[in-house]
Amino acid sequence: MDAARRYQEIAPLAQAIMQRLAQEADKQGLPGPLPDPAEAAFRLEKDPASGGYSLIGEWRDARGHKQGGLVFHADGTFYVEHDIARPHPTKKRWFVEAVHAWGKDGDIRAEARLLPMPE
Repeated sequence: MDAARRYQEIAPLAQAIMQRLAQEADKQGLPGPLPDPAEAAFRLEKDPASGGYSLIGEWRDARGHKQGGLVFHADGTFYVEHDIARPHPTKKRWFVEAVHAWGKDGDIRAEARLLPMPE
């Protein structure tokens, strides 16, 4: 199987995950579109522990800097992260580093990763 075919299998889940990440960003007061998961560059990578193949995707900006990633394991588990990298709009002592989601199959858990602002 190639990466494009594997992505087509998980595309509805990937879209649902991105909607959940957008909700998390919106809850932090940072609305705006997140990238389409189909725009990520995907590859298959063999998991040395299970022997199965994981679908790995990355989003990069125009200068090639990584802005997020997606990992879909053969067992149905996943981890998706998109960088926000902005000060929190209402919690002045906090910085929103990213929003991330994890889970298995249709069970999607998500949260924003906040860091304290440097003093």
